[in-house]
Amino acid sequence: MRIRLSRALPVAVAVLAAVAVLPVAAATADAPEPVPHTAPAADHVTYIVTVREESDPVEVADRVGATPVYIYRSVLHGFSARLRPDQVEALREMPDVETVEEDGRATGDDVFGHRPYWRWGPAGV
Repeated sequence: MRIRLSRALPVAVAVLAAVAVLPVAAATADAPEPVPHTAPAADHVTYIVTVREESDPVEVADRVGATPVYIYRSVLHGFSARLRPDQVEALREMPDVETVEEDGRATGDDVFGHRPYWRWGPAGV
């Protein structure tokens, strides 16, 4: 039995279009709103907290009632969270907390006395 291409092609296109739309609709329906990194609440500044290697960052955050925005486990061992001043002080007093630093933008080109290595000429030789 032969199927005519003129009848099968429109059906195949309609089925493929319907199947292609389903994953996109399902993926976007459950996607949470992104939290803007640069707009924390005025009274809750974002901090990066590093803890000792043997400590669990989530457990340390729980002890002060903080909800981590991100858990660091590769380069740093710790978490970032929006913290109240009393939480910052409590973390700084804990023996298993190494550092508590306010989050911000870091650059390497504004260091005092920095001299770029690519300058050549009378002053750079």
